[in-house]
Amino acid sequence: MTGDLHCHTTLSDGSLGIEEVIVQAKRMGLDFLAITDHDTLSSSSRAAILGERYGVKMIPAVELSAWDKKRDEKVHILCYAPQKPNRLEGLCLKSCRIRTECAKEMIEKVCQRYPITPEAVLKYTKGSKSIYKQHIMRALVNYGYATEIYGYVNDKLFSYPKGECLVTREYPDVNFVLDLIHSSKGVAVLAHPHMFKNTELMKELTEAGKLDGVECGHYSATPIQQAELREFCAENGLIATGGSDFHGLYNSTMTHIGSYVTDDENLEKLFKLISANAKKAKKSENPDA
Repeated sequence: MTGDLHCHTTLSDGSLGIEEVIVQAKRMGLDFLAITDHDTLSSSSRAAILGERYGVKMIPAVELSAWDKKRDEKVHILCYAPQKPNRLEGLCLKSCRIRTECAKEMIEKVCQRYPITPEAVLKYTKGSKSIYKQHIMRALVNYGYATEIYGYVNDKLFSYPKGECLVTREYPDVNFVLDLIHSSKGVAVLAHPHMFKNTELMKELTEAGKLDGVECGHYSATPIQQAELREFCAENGLIATGGSDFHGLYNSTMTHIGSYVTDDENLEKLFKLISANAKKAKKSENPDA
Protein backbone atom coordinates (compact mmCIF):
# COMPACT_ATOMS: atom_id res chain seq x y z
CA MET A 1 0.00 0.00 0.00
CA THR A 2 1.61 3.24 -1.18
CA GLY A 3 0.48 6.80 -1.78
CA ASP A 4 1.78 10.00 -3.34
CA LEU A 5 0.66 12.65 -0.87
CA HIS A 6 1.76 15.79 -2.72
CA CYS A 7 0.78 16.82 -6.26
CA HIS A 8 -0.74 19.79 -8.07
CA THR A 9 -3.26 20.39 -10.84
CA THR A 10 -4.46 23.31 -12.97
CA LEU A 11 -6.40 24.53 -9.92
CA SER A 12 -3.09 26.02 -8.77
CA ASP A 13 0.31 25.80 -10.48
CA GLY A 14 0.11 22.40 -12.14
CA SER A 15 -0.30 21.88 -15.88
CA LEU A 16 -2.51 18.76 -15.80
CA GLY A 17 -6.15 18.58 -14.80
CA ILE A 18 -7.57 16.53 -11.93
CA GLU A 19 -8.56 13.57 -14.11
CA GLU A 20 -5.19 13.42 -15.89
CA VAL A 21 -3.35 13.36 -12.57
CA ILE A 22 -5.54 10.59 -11.15
CA VAL A 23 -5.24 8.48 -14.32
CA GLN A 24 -1.46 8.79 -14.16
CA ALA A 25 -1.49 7.77 -10.49
CA LYS A 26 -3.39 4.65 -11.52
CA ARG A 27 -0.81 3.91 -14.23
CA MET A 28 1.91 4.19 -11.59
CA GLY A 29 0.17 1.62 -9.43
CA LEU A 30 -0.57 3.96 -6.53
CA ASP A 31 -3.22 2.98 -4.00
CA PHE A 32 -3.68 6.50 -2.61
CA LEU A 33 -3.26 10.02 -3.94
CA ALA A 34 -3.59 13.46 -2.36
CA ILE A 35 -4.10 16.48 -4.61
CA THR A 36 -2.55 19.33 -2.64
CA ASP A 37 -3.22 22.44 -4.69
CA HIS A 38 -2.04 25.68 -3.12
CA ASP A 39 -4.57 27.30 -0.82
CA THR A 40 -7.65 25.59 -2.26
CA LEU A 41 -9.65 22.45 -1.53
CA SER A 42 -11.68 22.86 -4.71
CA SER A 43 -10.49 19.54 -6.13
CA SER A 44 -11.91 17.42 -3.31
CA SER A 45 -15.42 16.60 -4.57
CA ARG A 46 -14.48 15.92 -8.19
CA ALA A 47 -11.31 14.05 -7.18
CA ALA A 48 -13.34 11.72 -4.96
CA ILE A 49 -15.67 10.83 -7.85
CA LEU A 50 -12.83 10.35 -10.35
CA GLY A 51 -10.76 8.41 -7.85
CA GLU A 52 -13.59 5.94 -7.39
CA ARG A 53 -13.96 5.64 -11.17
CA TYR A 54 -10.30 4.85 -11.74
CA GLY A 55 -9.64 2.84 -8.60
CA VAL A 56 -7.40 5.31 -6.74
CA LYS A 57 -8.36 6.23 -3.18
CA MET A 58 -8.24 10.01 -2.78
CA ILE A 59 -7.27 11.85 0.40
CA PRO A 60 -8.69 15.42 0.57
CA ALA A 61 -5.78 17.81 0.99
CA VAL A 62 -4.43 21.31 0.51
CA GLU A 63 -0.98 22.93 0.67
CA LEU A 64 -1.33 26.07 2.77
CA SER A 65 0.97 29.08 2.51
CA ALA A 66 2.43 30.41 5.76
CA TRP A 67 5.25 32.59 7.08
CA ASP A 68 7.96 32.04 9.68
CA LYS A 69 8.11 35.55 11.13
CA LYS A 70 11.09 34.74 13.35
CA ARG A 71 13.30 33.95 10.35
CA ASP A 72 11.39 35.94 7.72
CA GLU A 73 10.95 32.84 5.57
CA LYS A 74 8.02 31.22 3.83
CA VAL A 75 6.60 27.89 4.95
CA HIS A 76 4.27 25.39 3.33
CA ILE A 77 1.98 23.21 5.44
CA LEU A 78 0.20 20.19 3.99
CA CYS A 79 -3.24 19.69 5.50
CA TYR A 80 -4.89 16.30 5.07
CA ALA A 81 -8.57 15.38 5.46
CA PRO A 82 -9.90 18.41 7.37
CA GLN A 83 -13.22 17.32 8.88
CA LYS A 84 -14.45 20.92 9.00
CA PRO A 85 -12.98 22.36 5.74
CA ASN A 86 -15.14 25.50 5.92
CA ARG A 87 -12.88 26.73 8.71
CA LEU A 88 -10.01 26.95 6.18
CA GLU A 89 -11.98 28.86 3.56
CA GLY A 90 -11.11 32.36 4.80
CA LEU A 91 -7.41 31.50 5.07
CA CYS A 92 -7.36 30.06 1.55
CA LEU A 93 -9.09 33.11 0.10
CA LYS A 94 -6.68 35.45 1.86
CA SER A 95 -3.58 33.62 0.63
CA CYS A 96 -4.90 33.41 -2.94
CA ARG A 97 -5.60 37.14 -2.82
CA ILE A 98 -2.06 37.88 -1.61
CA ARG A 99 -0.56 35.72 -4.37
CA THR A 100 -2.74 37.25 -7.09
CA GLU A 101 -1.96 40.83 -6.00
CA CYS A 102 1.76 40.05 -6.16
CA ALA A 103 1.36 38.35 -9.54
CA LYS A 104 -0.48 41.30 -11.07
CA GLU A 105 2.37 43.61 -10.04
CA MET A 106 4.89 41.15 -11.48
CA ILE A 107 2.96 40.96 -14.76
CA GLU A 108 2.99 44.75 -14.99
CA LYS A 109 6.76 44.81 -14.47
CA VAL A 110 7.31 42.05 -17.05
CA CYS A 111 5.12 43.83 -19.61
CA GLN A 112 7.29 46.94 -19.20
CA ARG A 113 10.34 44.88 -20.17
CA TYR A 114 8.85 42.66 -22.88
CA PRO A 115 6.24 43.50 -25.55
CA ILE A 116 3.57 41.10 -24.28
CA THR A 117 0.14 41.77 -22.77
CA PRO A 118 -1.40 40.67 -19.47
CA GLU A 119 -3.86 38.61 -21.51
CA ALA A 120 -0.94 36.55 -22.82
CA VAL A 121 -0.37 35.42 -19.24
CA LEU A 122 -3.97 35.13 -18.09
CA LYS A 123 -4.83 32.63 -20.85
CA TYR A 124 -2.80 30.07 -18.89
CA THR A 125 -4.55 30.72 -15.58
CA LYS A 126 -7.99 29.43 -16.58
CA GLY A 127 -9.26 27.19 -13.80
CA SER A 128 -6.54 28.24 -11.38
CA LYS A 129 -7.51 29.94 -8.13
CA SER A 130 -4.56 32.31 -8.47
CA ILE A 131 -1.80 33.53 -10.80
CA TYR A 132 1.70 32.07 -10.55
CA LYS A 133 5.17 32.97 -11.80
CA GLN A 134 5.06 29.83 -13.96
CA HIS A 135 2.14 31.27 -15.90
CA ILE A 136 4.14 34.43 -16.63
CA MET A 137 7.15 32.39 -17.75
CA ARG A 138 4.99 30.24 -20.00
CA ALA A 139 3.84 33.38 -21.81
CA LEU A 140 7.46 34.52 -22.22
CA VAL A 141 8.38 31.11 -23.64
CA ASN A 142 5.39 31.20 -25.99
CA TYR A 143 6.48 34.58 -27.40
CA GLY A 144 10.12 33.59 -27.74
CA TYR A 145 11.65 35.58 -24.89
CA ALA A 146 12.71 32.44 -23.04
CA THR A 147 13.27 28.83 -24.04
CA GLU A 148 12.23 27.20 -20.76
CA ILE A 149 10.03 27.83 -17.73
CA TYR A 150 13.08 27.71 -15.45
CA GLY A 151 16.56 28.94 -16.33
CA TYR A 152 18.30 32.24 -16.99
CA VAL A 153 15.23 34.40 -17.68
CA ASN A 154 13.28 33.03 -14.73
CA ASP A 155 16.28 33.56 -12.42
CA LYS A 156 16.79 37.09 -13.71
CA LEU A 157 13.16 38.08 -13.22
CA PHE A 158 11.96 36.06 -10.24
CA SER A 159 14.89 34.71 -8.20
CA TYR A 160 14.49 35.28 -4.47
CA PRO A 161 15.10 37.84 -3.05
CA LYS A 162 16.38 40.19 -5.78
CA GLY A 163 14.65 39.18 -9.01
CA GLU A 164 14.01 42.21 -11.21
CA CYS A 165 10.26 41.60 -11.30
CA LEU A 166 9.77 39.67 -8.07
CA VAL A 167 7.04 40.92 -5.74
CA THR A 168 6.51 39.19 -2.40
CA ARG A 169 4.41 39.71 0.70
CA GLU A 170 4.10 37.84 3.97
CA TYR A 171 1.56 35.07 4.22
CA PRO A 172 -0.31 34.32 7.49
CA ASP A 173 1.81 33.33 10.49
CA VAL A 174 2.66 29.63 10.58
CA ASN A 175 1.37 29.20 14.13
CA PHE A 176 -1.98 30.69 13.16
CA VAL A 177 -2.17 28.36 10.14
CA LEU A 178 -1.39 25.27 12.24
CA ASP A 179 -3.94 26.24 14.88
CA LEU A 180 -6.56 26.67 12.15
CA ILE A 181 -5.74 23.27 10.64
CA HIS A 182 -6.24 21.59 13.99
CA SER A 183 -9.41 23.61 14.56
CA SER A 184 -10.66 22.16 11.25
CA LYS A 185 -9.74 18.69 12.56
CA GLY A 186 -7.15 18.23 9.82
CA VAL A 187 -3.72 16.59 9.90
CA ALA A 188 -0.83 19.10 9.74
CA VAL A 189 2.39 18.08 7.96
CA LEU A 190 5.37 20.38 7.35
CA ALA A 191 6.12 20.27 3.62
CA HIS A 192 9.69 19.92 2.24
CA PRO A 193 11.55 21.48 5.21
CA HIS A 194 14.84 21.72 3.30
CA MET A 195 13.34 23.69 0.41
CA PHE A 196 12.70 26.81 2.51
CA LYS A 197 15.29 26.19 5.25
CA ASN A 198 12.58 25.28 7.76
CA THR A 199 14.50 22.69 9.80
CA GLU A 200 14.93 24.87 12.89
CA LEU A 201 11.28 25.86 12.68
CA MET A 202 10.44 22.15 12.39
CA LYS A 203 12.16 21.47 15.71
CA GLU A 204 10.42 24.39 17.42
CA LEU A 205 6.98 23.40 16.14
CA THR A 206 7.55 19.80 17.17
CA GLU A 207 8.51 20.83 20.70
CA ALA A 208 5.36 22.94 20.83
CA GLY A 209 3.29 19.92 19.76
CA LYS A 210 1.96 21.65 16.65
CA LEU A 211 3.03 19.18 13.95
CA ASP A 212 1.49 15.82 13.13
CA GLY A 213 4.09 14.93 10.53
CA VAL A 214 6.95 15.98 8.26
CA GLU A 215 7.35 15.44 4.53
CA CYS A 216 10.56 13.40 4.44
CA GLY A 217 10.42 12.03 0.90
CA HIS A 218 10.86 15.02 -1.41
CA TYR A 219 13.27 15.91 -4.19
CA SER A 220 14.55 19.01 -2.34
CA ALA A 221 16.26 16.83 0.29
CA THR A 222 19.29 14.63 -0.34
CA PRO A 223 19.05 10.92 0.55
CA ILE A 224 21.01 11.65 3.74
CA GLN A 225 18.70 14.54 4.66
CA GLN A 226 15.65 12.37 3.97
CA ALA A 227 17.01 9.68 6.29
CA GLU A 228 17.65 12.29 8.98
CA LEU A 229 14.08 13.59 8.65
CA ARG A 230 12.68 10.07 8.99
CA GLU A 231 14.79 9.52 12.09
CA PHE A 232 13.50 12.81 13.50
CA CYS A 233 9.92 11.67 12.89
CA ALA A 234 10.58 8.30 14.55
CA GLU A 235 12.11 9.95 17.60
CA ASN A 236 9.22 12.40 17.96
CA GLY A 237 6.25 10.22 17.06
CA LEU A 238 5.50 12.08 13.83
CA ILE A 239 4.13 10.75 10.55
CA ALA A 240 6.82 10.59 7.85
CA THR A 241 5.20 11.35 4.51
CA GLY A 242 6.49 11.39 0.96
CA GLY A 243 5.23 13.00 -2.21
CA SER A 244 6.36 13.87 -5.72
CA ASP A 245 5.31 17.54 -5.54
CA PHE A 246 4.27 17.03 -9.16
CA HIS A 247 3.49 20.12 -11.27
CA GLY A 248 3.71 18.67 -14.77
CA LEU A 249 5.12 21.19 -17.26
CA TYR A 250 5.76 23.56 -14.35
CA ASN A 251 8.07 21.23 -12.41
CA SER A 252 11.27 23.02 -11.43
CA THR A 253 13.13 19.71 -11.55
CA MET A 254 12.45 16.31 -13.09
CA THR A 255 9.82 14.57 -10.97
CA HIS A 256 6.80 12.44 -11.81
CA ILE A 257 3.74 11.18 -9.95
CA GLY A 258 4.88 8.40 -7.68
CA SER A 259 8.55 9.44 -7.70
CA TYR A 260 8.28 9.85 -3.91
CA VAL A 261 5.67 8.03 -1.88
CA THR A 262 4.40 7.40 1.64
CA ASP A 263 4.82 3.81 2.78
CA ASP A 264 2.28 1.45 4.31
CA GLU A 265 3.33 2.07 7.91
CA ASN A 266 3.01 5.83 7.71
CA LEU A 267 -0.21 5.68 5.69
CA GLU A 268 -1.66 3.61 8.54
CA LYS A 269 -0.55 6.28 11.03
CA LEU A 270 -2.16 8.95 8.87
CA PHE A 271 -5.46 7.07 8.55
CA LYS A 272 -5.51 6.39 12.28
CA LEU A 273 -5.19 10.11 13.00
CA ILE A 274 -7.79 10.99 10.36
CA SER A 275 -10.19 8.53 11.99
CA ALA A 276 -9.55 10.01 15.44
CA ASN A 277 -10.14 13.52 14.08
CA ALA A 278 -13.40 12.41 12.46
CA LYS A 279 -14.63 11.03 15.78
CA LYS A 280 -13.70 14.28 17.56
CA ALA A 281 -15.49 16.35 14.92
CA LYS A 282 -18.59 14.20 15.18
CA LYS A 283 -18.55 14.38 18.97
CA SER A 284 -18.24 18.18 18.92
CA GLU A 285 -21.32 18.33 16.67
CA ASN A 286 -23.27 15.87 18.85
CA PRO A 287 -21.91 16.26 22.40
CA ASP A 288 -24.68 14.04 23.83
CA ALA A 289 -24.07 11.21 21.35
